[in-house]
Amino acid sequence: MNARNTNEPAPDPSQEGNSASTGAMLLPSFGGVRGGFSRRTFLMTTGMAAVAVGGIAFVEGRAAQSSLKPKPISIGLVDTNVALGRWPFRRLPLDDTPGLVARLQKLGVTQCWAGSFAGLLHRDIAGVNARLVEECRKHGRGLLVPFGSVNPMLPDWEEDLGRCHAQYKMPGIRLHPNYHGYKLDAPVFVRLLHLARANGLVVQIAVSMEDERMHHALARVADVDLSLLPALIKDSDAPRLVLLNWYRAVKGDLLKSLADTGNAWFDVATVEGVGGIANVLTQIPASRVVFGSHAPFFYYESAWLKLAESALSQEQTRAICADNARRVWSHS
Repeated sequence: MNARNTNEPAPDPSQEGNSASTGAMLLPSFGGVRGGFSRRTFLMTTGMAAVAVGGIAFVEGRAAQSSLKPKPISIGLVDTNVALGRWPFRRLPLDDTPGLVARLQKLGVTQCWAGSFAGLLHRDIAGVNARLVEECRKHGRGLLVPFGSVNPMLPDWEEDLGRCHAQYKMPGIRLHPNYHGYKLDAPVFVRLLHLARANGLVVQIAVSMEDERMHHALARVADVDLSLLPALIKDSDAPRLVLLNWYRAVKGDLLKSLADTGNAWFDVATVEGVGGIANVLTQIPASRVVFGSHAPFFYYESAWLKLAESALSQEQTRAICADNARRVWSHS
């Protein structure tokens, strides 16, 4: 079967016919539909959670109940996993902020927690964060909330963290331990957690950025090893952590241990498999899951597909799409 996995990165728009904006990609054949069908057809026929003006429209039932009309939920969608700028290794569709914002608003997103692709490899983190704040201010239209980068392996990282809180009034920071070259048992990481908590900052850890099979030959970066994290965040004085792109690296007992700390949340961007989100909810409560798209690296619609085919209840949808993220922010 030649259909692309919805979690694969968006194709390079410089290649003819690959633009993600065309909506021409086909899903595998279902129900005897020859040659597959478009995402738009899938969304309309399965009764997925759809976007309504001013918030989220939740559709009860599975494909067999697709005749039911959408029932709007008067909340806005909060996306905890968006990045601005250019991915270092190729162009992505919607890697220009105005275009990305226009697309997200069209889909009913009301808030995005935005990091910066530049935070992975640039050494001038102060400059990265200053540009991120300006980009959010200039183009965000109230949608983009900057989450600054902090690299504790660089000099003056504590000043970078303090600036995120005191100068830029950010609600949180985004970390890339694998790209920045430290393990989670490093004393400097423990120090970072304490400072984040003291400054009331949410801490996001990007466990991976790209499927390892797609890595550039000179930039192969392993997933972050989270095995030591439960012990570091089990206490009440730990900061609130949101784990991004975690699914391939966290399984079984480790997933449960992290959730049981009460200080960790998990986004849905890389969740895979039939009924993927529903399967995750058999291991951890819905209160631990937040919506995250990993846009523009992934097609934004892929996150919607996961919500659709998992047949979540209205309460679960509301929690994942907005309530949990708002709770993380308000208690940071």
